[in-house]
Amino acid sequence: MQSATQFESQPAYSGLPAAAEAPRNLEIIGASPAWRKLLMQVEMVAPYAQIAAIEGEHGCGKETLARYLHTRGPLARSAFQRHDARQWLVTEADPATLSGFIYLDRVDLLAAPGQGLLLAVLKLLQDRPAGRTVLVASSQMPLRQMTSQGLLMPDLAFRLTALRFAVPPLRHRKEDIAPLAGALLERICTRYQHRPVTLTQGALTRLLQHGWPGNLRELASVLEASLLEAADGLIRAEDLPITPELAPRAELVSAAPAHGLLLDEVILHHVQYVLEVNRGNKVRAARQLGISRSTLYRILGNECFSAQGRTPERLSA
Repeated sequence: MQSATQFESQPAYSGLPAAAEAPRNLEIIGASPAWRKLLMQVEMVAPYAQIAAIEGEHGCGKETLARYLHTRGPLARSAFQRHDARQWLVTEADPATLSGFIYLDRVDLLAAPGQGLLLAVLKLLQDRPAGRTVLVASSQMPLRQMTSQGLLMPDLAFRLTALRFAVPPLRHRKEDIAPLAGALLERICTRYQHRPVTLTQGALTRLLQHGWPGNLRELASVLEASLLEAADGLIRAEDLPITPELAPRAELVSAAPAHGLLLDEVILHHVQYVLEVNRGNKVRAARQLGISRSTLYRILGNECFSAQGRTPERLSA
């Protein structure tokens, strides 16, 4: 594995060139045992993969891993085709013309009709000779767990997860934070034509202490925001828009009734905690939670709380 870096935290490529024009020796930054084991698994199966699933939290690097699988397989010289699973199944999923490396994002959001369409595509694909088409599906939820909960057709889950990769969240890859932060900072400085900046030891310590609920996307957002505060080419701990807390505040936990929390209450507590971590900044909190700002406002104003006489605390924008 040699040198260029790709992050899922980056927006989808516009006009992605064919892999023949891209470097074959794609490197994925990371030194943690969990990440290196995952890359070894990808390299081992890439020459033979036809259908695969990549599971993991939002922003953890699922598309990055799919691109790595693409460059290590027989279709490396073809284009990387990235699609939203729901849209693709309605507009482009023609089995007669299916070919190349196809990455379907968020198959866990498919309703029953979409699941049936995807299952039909997989059945046809598995009857074809290997090497013509590779289909990789991403999911934020474990697909077999969805089946046990009645949310996914069992046959679809079994076909997708015969070859399955689980991407660990950033909080389980602490060894990767420093090199990832350095590479992201370099990329951000280049984008804004900003002179190079360096993280102080205090800033790096704070990055290592953070829980990273938003994974790589959150890390990129935090570093981009801190660039505005940097002085003398240095980013200090106080420049980072995060706190060093690793767990929810004690008062939020102690507020739980003895019989436990309802799901709506658990969601509200978590949203309030993320808002606290972001000092009440709703835009940044929504980005880290992976939801829109309007959804964030709806959670904070959830009618079920008002109906029970418990109006949720509102933090300033």
